[in-house]
Amino acid sequence: MDEAAAQLREARELGRRGRLAEAIEAYCGVLARWPQLANAWYNLAKLQRRNRQFTDALASYQQAIDRGAAEPEEIHLNRGVIFADDLRRDDAAERELDAALALNPGYVPALFNLANLHEDRGRREAALELYRSILERDPRNVEALARWANATLIDHPAHELIGRLRGAIADPDTSVSGRASLGFALGQALDRCGQHEEAFEAYRSANRCSRDSAPSGAARYDGEAQERLTNQLMRVFSTAAPRAAAPPAAASPIFICGMFRSGSTLTEQILAGHPRVTTGGELDLLPHLVETGLQPFPNAMSRETPASVARLAQRYLTALAGLFPGAEWVTDKRCENFLLIGLIKTLFPAAKIVHTSRDALDNCLSIYFLHLDQRFSYALDLMHIGHYYRQYLRLMAHWKTLYGDDLVEVDYDALVRDPRSVAARALEALGFEWDERCLGPLPADRAIKTASVWQAREPIHRGSSGRSRHYQRQLAPLRAYLDGTRV
Repeated sequence: MDEAAAQLREARELGRRGRLAEAIEAYCGVLARWPQLANAWYNLAKLQRRNRQFTDALASYQQAIDRGAAEPEEIHLNRGVIFADDLRRDDAAERELDAALALNPGYVPALFNLANLHEDRGRREAALELYRSILERDPRNVEALARWANATLIDHPAHELIGRLRGAIADPDTSVSGRASLGFALGQALDRCGQHEEAFEAYRSANRCSRDSAPSGAARYDGEAQERLTNQLMRVFSTAAPRAAAPPAAASPIFICGMFRSGSTLTEQILAGHPRVTTGGELDLLPHLVETGLQPFPNAMSRETPASVARLAQRYLTALAGLFPGAEWVTDKRCENFLLIGLIKTLFPAAKIVHTSRDALDNCLSIYFLHLDQRFSYALDLMHIGHYYRQYLRLMAHWKTLYGDDLVEVDYDALVRDPRSVAARALEALGFEWDERCLGPLPADRAIKTASVWQAREPIHRGSSGRSRHYQRQLAPLRAYLDGTRV
């Protein structure tokens, strides 16, 4: 087995260096000769997922299980994540998580993922029961406490969960990252109860903890870099792409973008109520094209030819059809794709793009109140959000000069005031006839994989429109900076 060990070391090193295709080939070579190596199948599966070979990864994980790999519950968990996050097959994901818990009923990662899946699918009580189960096993699990509070309908400041959140935040043994999660949950609970002064302080502390818990420098917002990116995008995409008919496709995308918390989830759910539209959620297909074929972006666009652009477009369409077989139109609701509108129109000149917007102060406040990944470093400070927002406005103004007719504007504040009229105009602009199901209740089986999972399941209401009025004092510097800007 010395030869096998040497080849495995080489395969691991290739993977460590990010040479995924070569590492996968090396593992496949080893396993062709020594198929009994369960851990090698496991490592191969991890690389295949990183390389977006999801079906192959599932098969390799199954080989690891069949060959007797240790801790098979972890492998079932990994298969479940692929089914849920990468293939959007939630029933299969649930079966894998159930299999993991059948092997190890106290396996907390599977309990968390199953609870999250229940939330995605609108099963509030099932999710709450799992969070309670985690806390019964581990009363100090602050992430479970935060998630439990977020999914609970807290309607008064004396609610016992508010006291538990405060106690856990004050506990000296709670990690800084734990305090961040708890603080965002506390802020949400207090905001719901109308305790706005306390809510803002909870959110302020949560954002500070989120920033402090990030690796050194990882959460530092670089405003100058954001300005440079905006300038580069405007320079590279300085003229409109030639108009062209849409290529035939098994599934065609409807792009929805804008700032986070701008009404994109509500807009997507309305559009997906139409029988010709399938909800895709926050797809990573465009960012993956950029990361794997267009670096450094956007300057790499200068080397692209009509043939290479066509290949990139086909890669996107093939991946979309693979995720949603049989779909006619699929929403791609990745908010930050507003940065990629020039690329979208280059790949798909006939595409229409839904742009969601809302009151600037409401939008910035809602971002500040959202526990985003730390790579969105601007979200941790109100004035940084304001700076990022102004760059967004600059870029959207540019896209409108190029593609105004193909940008379908949906104003959230107008939408919640008059849902039928605004939704009907958007559908007409996209080429769809009106359908009453667009404003009907969400189908019970429709998953919503977004931070707005519970709000999106509520009847359309105006409760979040004008939210900033509760925080006039705290938002005064941001208001002065934005100076009434609006898309």
